[in-house]
Amino acid sequence: MYLVKEFKILLNNSYFCHALGVFIVTLTLYFCSGYTHRLPTTVINTLWLTIGCYLLVAAILPKITAYLLVERKYYILPVVVSIFTLTMIIVFMTRIEYSRSTLLHGAILCFVWFYVTSLLRQESQRLILFAIPNFDISSLNQKGRVRVIELKAPYDIANIKGGLVVDLHRNLSPEAEKFIADCSLNNIAVFHAESIREMLEGKVQTKHLMENAIGSLQPNPLYMTFKRIWESLIIITTFPTTLPIMAITAILIKLENPGPAMFIQERVGQGGKLFRIYKFRSMTTKEAGAEDKFATAEQARVTKVGKFIRKFRIDELPQFFNVLKGDMALIGPRPEQDSFVKQFEQQIPFYGYRHMVKPGITGWAQVVQGYADDTESTSEKLAHDLYYIKNLSFWLDINIVFKTIRTMLTGFGAK
Repeated sequence: MYLVKEFKILLNNSYFCHALGVFIVTLTLYFCSGYTHRLPTTVINTLWLTIGCYLLVAAILPKITAYLLVERKYYILPVVVSIFTLTMIIVFMTRIEYSRSTLLHGAILCFVWFYVTSLLRQESQRLILFAIPNFDISSLNQKGRVRVIELKAPYDIANIKGGLVVDLHRNLSPEAEKFIADCSLNNIAVFHAESIREMLEGKVQTKHLMENAIGSLQPNPLYMTFKRIWESLIIITTFPTTLPIMAITAILIKLENPGPAMFIQERVGQGGKLFRIYKFRSMTTKEAGAEDKFATAEQARVTKVGKFIRKFRIDELPQFFNVLKGDMALIGPRPEQDSFVKQFEQQIPFYGYRHMVKPGITGWAQVVQGYADDTESTSEKLAHDLYYIKNLSFWLDINIVFKTIRTMLTGFGAK
């Protein structure tokens, strides 16, 4: 038992864990190759490719799972599959000699190692915080990614082994105020309780949105330019796959139900400007002058083809052209109809702030919450949208990409 405990402690060190992982994966592939003497070039190249893939997975996983709302083990398979698939595409394009079976075994070994060690290291990856008890500590301890330990007066800085969390908007004793200042001076991170709750729930508390929070909703213009480039590149490189799917979908829609294959509607975009959104028609044609309704109120009009393409988000594929035109982004808050926007701006505080960025085909609210079909659920959706805008970054976008893949496979939130 002592050796097991010591080994788990060593695994908590990322450098040791990944050095051991590279060694075990490489050694296993070597013995499984069937060559006892000199390895052929194909196997040697594949071993180097596998090591490179392993290191990429090790670098990317912590980045996209830095958000307390997510658990790392659920991202291991999609990240490993994505990295090894991309590697195979590069190998195919550059015509590097490689062993397909060795690379496949390498992907399996990498996945197993990352998954097993993530379970063994789960406790060490939890955020440990010590709290001055001027708020409901149990509300944070109910979440699995954080452990909050209550401090007892008199406060001693030697007891702090992680960060300090406190509700900075509530009254504090002079002793507590001095202790917070001492922690800051000693480079101990001090968190506001609501900030931790925000990270755990993946949403901004819109009822308490303050002036400084509104200022943080301004997106980084440099990243927004980079975001437009990499999203456009993804769309263009996937056209050999998506264009045939779009063509088949359009034919099936026309065969099942008379009317246009495309559904074009005005939506509200960045800065409140109207634009025309493209979708595949998933319902029977709408009567002229009919009142705008949520999709949940229109279920009777959904066709058989429409039900299928909605479940797997195929109806959204034409919006790739909206992204290339610059009306939308691949990732962002979903665009809403103008009539609903005017209604929600009257009913929901700060609703207009979701238009600070381009609307997206997929977004944080879609993969975390799902579909919204009334004022209450739209208010909740806004809280997730503002969290996305506030924390907008490349790694959050990549996190959403992987969540979207899971959503497409499970049909989560489809209406």
